[in-house]
Amino acid sequence: MTVRHVTLSARSLLPVNLTLGVLLVLLLAVAAGVAYVFRLSPGHSVNRPREIVVAGVRAAAQLAAVSLGLTWAVTNVAGLAAFLVVMFGVATRTAGRRLTSNHTWWLTAAPIAAGVVPTVAALLLTGLVPAKGLVLIPISGILIGGALTVTVLAGRRALDELELRRGEVEAAMALGLLDRDARMEIARPAASDALLPGLDQTRTVGLVTLPGAFVGMLLGGASPLMAGAVQLFVLIALMAVQAIAVAVTVELIARHRLFRPGAHAV
Repeated sequence: MTVRHVTLSARSLLPVNLTLGVLLVLLLAVAAGVAYVFRLSPGHSVNRPREIVVAGVRAAAQLAAVSLGLTWAVTNVAGLAAFLVVMFGVATRTAGRRLTSNHTWWLTAAPIAAGVVPTVAALLLTGLVPAKGLVLIPISGILIGGALTVTVLAGRRALDELELRRGEVEAAMALGLLDRDARMEIARPAASDALLPGLDQTRTVGLVTLPGAFVGMLLGGASPLMAGAVQLFVLIALMAVQAIAVAVTVELIARHRLFRPGAHAV
């Protein structure tokens, strides 16, 4: 079987028409409806069904804007730089707002950048990825998105655990541990769970799902072997980026640089 036989066109896979629009609206309604009926909000202050609807509408608007601006970004160096800066800034703000409402939110830039910047730099310096928007933007987006996800998960788990087990932190300090070390003993095990989704995705790739990079390359006409190689790189690079992001997030929290309002160093 030739590559042409196994390659599907994007149009035949998912045509953009009225039917697609209606189905998207129905799926969004189902997501919000289930969250409402089963009360999936964590408390009265959080309206999860509303958040789902807003997220869906925002995604549609943002993707429309990206589609319009992508042509400029992939053909202009200034556009490429601006696009990457916006991606990084939005990821930092999103992660920061999920973790805290005080002035320390901007420090989430550190765990996101710590893994993404060296990885992208290595790709550019080795020549594996050209400095072209059409290639650099999706790869950077995947890595930034992965770092964002684990930063939020690790940060929330670590901060929640420290609030619940404050007494254990004080007991450890009474035994002679430094503040940073005592907090680290509580925060690190909880935060490490943030790596599980990435690990499971890598373990089950090709058996449970065919990830986006693999399918996208096939649709673009690449051979299955090339698509598999690119997807393998993405998965392994993501694990490296996410491990670094979790480590930096835990360090910031253990040193009480990133904290929630009302939280004070022990």
